[in-house]
Amino acid sequence: MQASSQLKESHKLTDAQMREFIVNGHLTIKADLPRSFHETIYRKTQELTAKEGNLGNNILPRVPELQAVFEEPAVRGAFTSILGENYAMHSHRHPHQNRPHSDGQGFHKDSYWGYHKVRHHCPRWAMAFYYPQDSPLEIGPSAVLPGTQYYDTRITKDNDGELALSGAAGTLTIIHFDLWHRAMANLTDKTRYMMKFQFVRMDAPQKPEWNVTDPHWKLKDVDSATPTHQGTWRHVWNWMAGESNGHSTQSVSNGNLAMHIAELGDDDVAVRSRAADDLGRLGESAAAAISRLIQALCDVYEPVRLNAAYALGSIGAPAVPELIETLGVEDPIMRRMGAYALAAVGEPAVPALSEALQHPEDAVRVEAAYALAQIGNPAESAVPALMERTKDECVEVRRYLAEAFGGLGPIAAPAVPVLTDMVASDEDDQARFEAALALAQIGPASSDAIPVLAKAFSDENRYVRDNAVLALKRIDTPEAESALFDYLLMARWCPITNRESTF
Repeated sequence: MQASSQLKESHKLTDAQMREFIVNGHLTIKADLPRSFHETIYRKTQELTAKEGNLGNNILPRVPELQAVFEEPAVRGAFTSILGENYAMHSHRHPHQNRPHSDGQGFHKDSYWGYHKVRHHCPRWAMAFYYPQDSPLEIGPSAVLPGTQYYDTRITKDNDGELALSGAAGTLTIIHFDLWHRAMANLTDKTRYMMKFQFVRMDAPQKPEWNVTDPHWKLKDVDSATPTHQGTWRHVWNWMAGESNGHSTQSVSNGNLAMHIAELGDDDVAVRSRAADDLGRLGESAAAAISRLIQALCDVYEPVRLNAAYALGSIGAPAVPELIETLGVEDPIMRRMGAYALAAVGEPAVPALSEALQHPEDAVRVEAAYALAQIGNPAESAVPALMERTKDECVEVRRYLAEAFGGLGPIAAPAVPVLTDMVASDEDDQARFEAALALAQIGPASSDAIPVLAKAFSDENRYVRDNAVLALKRIDTPEAESALFDYLLMARWCPITNRESTF
């Protein structure tokens, strides 16, 4: 994110904080701003909401002081550490009101502003929850289920394990986009506001962007009652450090390997989960477990499925032939876990995934496109195969193709013409805004798309328009700047114009 002041290393997260975020999916920061600042935010939000209703995406132009929260060095440093130096604020944001004496919410994951996307394990997206008022437990702060960003389902009953994100005015919590969360009951006579902002990574990680002192993943001790996912956590750490998943050099006796394989069939879900995780530490040494781990991809307990997927990813190339077959099975859960595993394998899976893009079944092409999108830079050789499918009759395939090009960044420059065509003519709103975002992530090499991006300012979908603005900003040529200013001069918002003061 562009900012006027240079970040210091001390503003970035430490190794310990990064481990906490990777494991638990949230991190709380206190913006270094005076209490009077937060009181102003609260007052203005309350007054405007009373007159105009919920301000929705326009909360920032209506309360522009909020920008200072996200320019605060500790906040920028945390987002830079998690999403990279050039991260961008997404145009969807929302001021959540928890009214007096509310019952609170049930746990949920956010949709992607009303659209459907497969969840990301590696943090390509994140959210900020900011409180402009003191938020003790009784006022109904947000609560999270730590570590659940990797789960599509709830593995605990009721609200077991929830953590209240309470804090003083100015408290800001960054959460993994896919963490389970809710608003708690407000037992007071005061409205609680929580400003939710969303952020997206614009560049594939090339190196650690936090204040790293030890580049190696350290095993994280967690409560014995909590499923552990060392393979998943290690993969995410390495991905954020710009490295491939890598294979363990840990030695193992045939007896121990046989024991872990046998444990995958245990009646106790905790034993099965731990066995899959332990196999993931062995890398290619666990190749004898491939078939059994494949079966575990459809285990009834999601932590087992997750650990099996990343164990197969750690085994690497030897697992690819059987994993590719999972993309064509009837069980959608197994297909998705197979895609996660192939993404974790990385470059060795790219040829097989590229071939799978030609499969006659939509579901296979969807999962192959999704896996390639997650692999990122190591999938460069798949660009021609991806380009061939941009007119795919299946809209989900087209969406993930665009996402894959964005994940590749500048090395996907050959795809600029097909992405430009998607922005201009694809009938699906999401495919168009994914294509516009991909052009933004490719950056200056997207300059040939400038005329189409300028026309996209009149697209019927707000997020196509917003991503076109972001793309022109990232292209950063005089022509792009001119198109951008022409639009912004027409569309600019006056935050002090309202029904009571129209001119």
